[in-house]
Amino acid sequence: MQKIKVIVFDLGCTLMEYKGMHLSWVSYYKDSFDYVNWKLSLGLSEAQIDASIEIYKNYNPRIKPREAEIAPEKIFADIISAWNTDVPVKKIIDTFFESLKLEPVIYEDSIPALKKLRSKGLKIAALTDVATGMPDELHKNYVAPLLPYFDLYVSSLSCGFKKPNPKGLADIAAFFCTEPEEMLMVGDDFRDVEVARRFGCKSVLIKREGSASTSSEDGTVNAAFPDYGQNYSVRNLEEFLNLSF
Repeated sequence: MQKIKVIVFDLGCTLMEYKGMHLSWVSYYKDSFDYVNWKLSLGLSEAQIDASIEIYKNYNPRIKPREAEIAPEKIFADIISAWNTDVPVKKIIDTFFESLKLEPVIYEDSIPALKKLRSKGLKIAALTDVATGMPDELHKNYVAPLLPYFDLYVSSLSCGFKKPNPKGLADIAAFFCTEPEEMLMVGDDFRDVEVARRFGCKSVLIKREGSASTSSEDGTVNAAFPDYGQNYSVRNLEEFLNLSF
């Protein structure tokens, strides 16, 4: 068996999460568009806001699955096409995400684990799907405390595809000149396991107690590990560091 040289981490619910936010943000769309309307004095009608919500939902891959990534500018240009406004798209995007008041929380074991892995000579990469319509630079600002510990950051926007499409892993392998058998993917849901399977590397499923990925919107906790075909299952990064791979 070839030795693992590169460990690839998902970010959301693996190394960090947004405080109080559920995996699906659809329930926040109405308030966010209302905020944009108010903050930018757009004078939108309820019908226009409702239509904007429906367009945004059509781009949400949790509602309409897709692997090809779509630039935020294209998504919001479609949304505002019937608004009759000359406000720049970037201003609308920034105001929309400002309304969410996202508060990133880095898990306590994330940075210590990344430091330990790097001290062993392993290369560390991030492979993350950016939230629908969120610019990559904004996403990177939210995860800024983690970035110094990655040798490479790859997002769905930078590689052009969302997981489980293996393009992101292929880009990482090319960057480090490694084979799939020399890489390990760590993430919290089916897409992270499936992208590893498609690419040909091993996977670790992490299910943190109390995280967004283990709790439904009604507060129900899903304690058992789902079987997605992962090679390993852990509840935190301390367990991960004890694995033999």
